[in-house]
Amino acid sequence: METHIPAFVLLLALLIVAAKAGAWISLRLHQPAILGELIAGLLLGPSLLNVFNWPIFHHQEFPGMVFALGELGVILLMGMAGLEIELEEFLHARRVALLAGTAGVLMPLLLGTLVAYPFHRDLPSSIYVGLVLSATSVSISAQTLLELGRLRSPEGIALLGAAVVDDVLALLALAAFTSVVTPEGGSGAGGGGLLIALARMALFLVLAFLLARFALPRVATWVERQPVSEGLIALSFVSILALAGTAEELGGLAAITGAFLAGLGLGAHPARHAISERLRPAAYGFFVPLFLVGVGLRADLRTMSLEGLLFTLALIAVAVVSKIVGCGLGAWLGGFRPLAAWRVGLGMISRGEVGLILASLGLSTGFLQPFEFVAVVAMVLATTLITPILLRWSFGR
Repeated sequence: METHIPAFVLLLALLIVAAKAGAWISLRLHQPAILGELIAGLLLGPSLLNVFNWPIFHHQEFPGMVFALGELGVILLMGMAGLEIELEEFLHARRVALLAGTAGVLMPLLLGTLVAYPFHRDLPSSIYVGLVLSATSVSISAQTLLELGRLRSPEGIALLGAAVVDDVLALLALAAFTSVVTPEGGSGAGGGGLLIALARMALFLVLAFLLARFALPRVATWVERQPVSEGLIALSFVSILALAGTAEELGGLAAITGAFLAGLGLGAHPARHAISERLRPAAYGFFVPLFLVGVGLRADLRTMSLEGLLFTLALIAVAVVSKIVGCGLGAWLGGFRPLAAWRVGLGMISRGEVGLILASLGLSTGFLQPFEFVAVVAMVLATTLITPILLRWSFGR
């Protein structure tokens, strides 16, 4: 592997330059910077230039390494999103977050199952497609709201809260489904696995919240007083990474949930703004661009057949409509005015890395066919591309 390090370093340089060039072009066209970064990844991916097949970069380890660095970008992005939130404001929006998050799982699950069944003609696999659609990823929306200066608006706070609820409910639904259903339509392990998963998630959320809210700010205060170079920033990185890792390994949740909780805890420290500003260069200068480019690098639109194209278009339509209607309706029932509820629904459209994780799991377990996997990747790309445009448009210039 040592002989490949120079080539890998050049690959990272190319991807970051492409991402920033795309961002510059996008901003010149008065569009969100992340839109250009995503399109840059699509151009460099297998759909067009296929950078991983260039002789200098044709090493089997490179894609996994790039995507791993991109996942760190997602984790840091969600940690910084938590830093921007006042806990009291977050709890104040709990009713809207609960209703929007719940409806944002049920509506895509129902509509996704209905649209997948005519193509697959297999109920368990069709339900799995609905489960994939129920997962959301607000990392794209969070960055767009940061660019607009609206992350701490009522819609932004409700959006992040709804995403946490959505994450928990979607993974609980996945645990329930896989515990009782097999890809062939038979019976799974039964309800015992579901109860264990539920207890595991609940226990982790409670312990992680208490740790982040009460212990982390005190530890940060102590570290800040120590004569260690950048000790507070090191603690911030460690906290975000540690809670992200334990969320997935021990809690059965997505890593972004743990990262957000860590950021929420660090946000209670008086130096929260200084922490955010010092994390920003590493996040936005290196890791986040690799994540955004990586979304496009995963998609190979050339493998799509006519049936796959029709399924993809139907999937994209359901992905957009189900989140707008479900989350928007939930936010409206929670007390938001129609315009604010509409913005919450738009912000929940993006599926991102959570959808890709569920799709990969479905492909490996047999719940998804290869053409459905490509369709899901295309849906993730499409929703990731259109979410910042619609969200920015909803807030106006």
